[in-house]
Amino acid sequence: MPDPEKQREFAVDVVRRLRDAEFEAYWAGGCVRDQLLGRAPKDYDVATGAKPPEIQELFGHRRTLAVGAAFGVITVLGRSKAAGQIEVATFRRDDAYSDGRHPDSVTFSSAEEDASRRDFTINGLFYDPIQERVIDFVGGREDLRRGVIRAIGDPHERFAEDKLRMLRAVRFSAAFDFELEAETLAAVREMAGRITVVSPERIATEMRRILAEPGRVQAVRLFLETGLAAVLLPEIVSGDESRRFEHTLTVLGRLEVPGFPLALAALLIEFVGPDAIDEIGRRWRLSNKEIDRARWLVGNHAAILDAPSMRWSALQPVLIAEGIDDLLALNEAMTPGSGPVAHCRRLLEQAPEALNPRPLLTGDDLLAHGIPAGPHFRELLNRIRAAQLDRQIHTGEEALAMADRLWKEGLWKEEK
Repeated sequence: MPDPEKQREFAVDVVRRLRDAEFEAYWAGGCVRDQLLGRAPKDYDVATGAKPPEIQELFGHRRTLAVGAAFGVITVLGRSKAAGQIEVATFRRDDAYSDGRHPDSVTFSSAEEDASRRDFTINGLFYDPIQERVIDFVGGREDLRRGVIRAIGDPHERFAEDKLRMLRAVRFSAAFDFELEAETLAAVREMAGRITVVSPERIATEMRRILAEPGRVQAVRLFLETGLAAVLLPEIVSGDESRRFEHTLTVLGRLEVPGFPLALAALLIEFVGPDAIDEIGRRWRLSNKEIDRARWLVGNHAAILDAPSMRWSALQPVLIAEGIDDLLALNEAMTPGSGPVAHCRRLLEQAPEALNPRPLLTGDDLLAHGIPAGPHFRELLNRIRAAQLDRQIHTGEEALAMADRLWKEGLWKEEK
């Protein structure tokens, strides 16, 4: 991870070297916005009048990557990992966006034209770190002062260029607790149905940030009000769901620092069952790990509610699962001060050997005992494990005797 101070020093040095070579150069976009809001920038971007070959010549080919050169972007590498890397982009004017994401071509231009092609006014600011001054061609500084998210120019044009900007408008509004300006909001509502042209991966990236960041409640409310939810997540807007939706927002707000699967489960749990998580996960092309965790949380939250009356053999596998902390956090958010959650936390305080004792038998033990291998092994071992956890058997000898009886009498088939 880059060191914030080293990264900033590197960002100043990049601008200084471009200036020394007589090129116009500024910090651009999110780093300027964050600095003016009193937030530490996560990274730095530089916009300049230098062309890609000139940037590479200035910083050296060994310290530059030309992955985005077609759009005028060169990545400059710091001399250490602590300094990180900085994208240096040539001032440009974008031509038509046929794919709704990338311009068909770009024309290198001026700083003012470069600012005008960006998405929102608060992201269209430049900053001169040498003279310590803000360069504002789009009214972004005033919108920052007033707390407004406003598209640069005609919002319909900005959203037509990249439909994902509609979802980003929701995220920025919530992340900074800013108002979504009226014309910008109206354009999102009017064009929400067109967001289906955006790739699932890009949708998922925005949804991860929307649900994991502190402004998630406001973001989800806007997600619904703008009509984007009806297109991207219709499961939460079908029918008269107002009461359940308000409870969902309350639950989301109670989560302290949730990972994405936990926040997704909290959003969906009032509306869908575990199987629907798979469909949503495929729709957004989430990772298998994200899908599995969210599905498990939705499918097992009731187990926590029933914990005080459950057999230990049924509850124990839930408590030792990797996602138990998320599951308890979800239940606590749904029913604060929950007795069952407290009960589970007490059980988790047991010594490891008591909470999850070593199994009395393995598949190798069954083979050595003369029981042939096959799909029945898992059921036999599960039945024996349950008896062990419920303290019906205590030794390997007792476990083998039980295996014999289940095998000979075919009792292992009863629960198949």
